[in-house]
Amino acid sequence: MAGRPLSLDERLEIDRWWHARDRGFSDESLRALAGRMRRCPSVISREVARNRSGKFGYHAAWAQRRADRRRKRPKPAKLAGPSLRRTMVAHWLREGWSPQQIAGRLRRDYPDRAELQVSHETIYQAVYLVSRGGLRRELDKALRTGRTRRRPSSGRVPAEQRRTNRTWATPRIAERPEEVAERLVPGHWEGDLVIGRGGKSAIVTLVERRSRFLLLGKLPPASRDSAAVIATIRERMLTLPAALRRSLTWDQGIEMASHATLRLGDDFQVYFCDPHSPWQRPSNENANGLIREYFPKGVTDFDTVEQDYLDLVADKLNARPRAVLDFMTPSEALNAGLVVASTG
Repeated sequence: MAGRPLSLDERLEIDRWWHARDRGFSDESLRALAGRMRRCPSVISREVARNRSGKFGYHAAWAQRRADRRRKRPKPAKLAGPSLRRTMVAHWLREGWSPQQIAGRLRRDYPDRAELQVSHETIYQAVYLVSRGGLRRELDKALRTGRTRRRPSSGRVPAEQRRTNRTWATPRIAERPEEVAERLVPGHWEGDLVIGRGGKSAIVTLVERRSRFLLLGKLPPASRDSAAVIATIRERMLTLPAALRRSLTWDQGIEMASHATLRLGDDFQVYFCDPHSPWQRPSNENANGLIREYFPKGVTDFDTVEQDYLDLVADKLNARPRAVLDFMTPSEALNAGLVVASTG
């Protein structure tokens, strides 16, 4: 196994080699010894340099005792005892932040305070392993996914593209200008519907591409027609400054059939993704996954959810730092982008 420590038998072999060379009984090189032991020569070289005495040379028993002292376990976990760092990590876990977001935000907010730094792997260990911090014992749900054990990641294969006869779905995503495609300026959005239980209710989700800022809109009860969707989009986006209303990218759902009536500014434009290509709205797809943590699929009836609660959920997600934003929050990134847009 790569990285395994030297055993006592291996140190005894190095001991015999050292003293045979020292007394002139052998001229075997260190590299040859390493090959015979099936070890990297640098491992043997470091072992000898670390545990050799100038007067007595290399002795296996002394080297083994020194190695055992250096390798004492268990080492104290960074999140095991009461500390400001543990309190902050636990607070942000309750707020639904991921370990990566917490670790990144600590580095961003406290770059000169090593005592507050922690890696995301350390947080995961404190959540999953009682011996490494036991954070799960004091939290109702340590991770927002609700998982109590780790799972391997797996890739997903995109769905096969099929033909469409929705001729109204123009202009296409390929026609977007560079400032939209490359997220160069704020004000360009991605949108979709999140469907409720039984397909009978839905909400509108809107994500600003550059800042990942989220808006949620409640549709009228039992209504998912195009007019209702357009009206909800208009209502939510008209709360924004004109500089933040430049374009919207949507899929080819029938709910956008009357998109020509959506007027949010002189240059405002709606672009449509290719058929069955949700990955062309990556920021929105990611946001929809986060929203499902609050509104589980197949369970939530959005007709019973008030707009005030949707706003509360959006506020919580907009207050989470994002790795893609260098651990700024979407709210901070949107405000910064708006300042740049207004001065430019």
